[in-house]
Amino acid sequence: MIAAIIVGAVVGGGLFLFAFALIPRRMSLAGQIAALEAPAAKGRRSTLRSEAEEESEFSRRLGSMLVKFCAEQGWEFPSLRSNLSLVGKSFENYLATKVLLGFFGLLIVPILFAGLSVIGLSFPIIIPVWIALVLAVCFFFLPDLEIKRDAEQRRKDFRHAVGAFLDLVAMSLAGGRGVPEALMGASEIGGGWAMWLIRDALANARITGQTPWQALGALGEEVKVDELRDLSAALSLVSEDGAKVRESLTARAASLRRREIAELEGQAGERSQSMLVAQMVMCAGFMIFLIFPAVVALVGGLT
Repeated sequence: MIAAIIVGAVVGGGLFLFAFALIPRRMSLAGQIAALEAPAAKGRRSTLRSEAEEESEFSRRLGSMLVKFCAEQGWEFPSLRSNLSLVGKSFENYLATKVLLGFFGLLIVPILFAGLSVIGLSFPIIIPVWIALVLAVCFFFLPDLEIKRDAEQRRKDFRHAVGAFLDLVAMSLAGGRGVPEALMGASEIGGGWAMWLIRDALANARITGQTPWQALGALGEEVKVDELRDLSAALSLVSEDGAKVRESLTARAASLRRREIAELEGQAGERSQSMLVAQMVMCAGFMIFLIFPAVVALVGGLT
């Protein structure tokens, strides 16, 4: 009876919180400001988003309600939004995926244990309850791990693109172009999603009246790439002297390449160590395979 009461309380509390989150409420000032800023932020990140058309109608509606609820509470999640922008996923899809995965993990365990009870296996009710809760929590946080992993990989690719971009800008400056023209020309030469972001930022800077280095600094702040923010600060200091700019960009590109080489060497060292451990385990297993019959025979002869 106590276990049934606990199960009913947990399920009822979860359903109540879910229904309470979906009830429309009066939008606060923070929610109104977030709603006003959402179109601009969405347009800024439209370059990377390609899966938005693949979302189902239910997922889109659920995500919109959850985003509205977060905006009403004043929850901004700047680091998470930066990671989502970098991997090209919408905040609505992310929230909907977390909630649906959590409910899936919560419901799949009772279904499995119900199937086991049909074939004659019975368990105390507290066991599926705890397994369902643990599985729901694990499923709920799975998107966070995926987003963090993909964002880190994207930042590494972005840093590599920034190094190539700096080389292209330095060559354009050596050809006699000014700093703004060299930045825009270099972004148009390169390809890939990173160059597209840089090109969009520089094009938007022309429309809004910003300087190109201010746009690069804002992009570096958005995607959390320190090299781009440092580049913006350096260009703002030496933007009038083309020779100093060229020297600074060349030095920064060389520094980025050395950093990438060091990271690759570190990764190669880790993989070689893991392969060495695997080889040692295989050798130990092979030795046990060879020695075990002799040990068994020896023990049998002694007994």
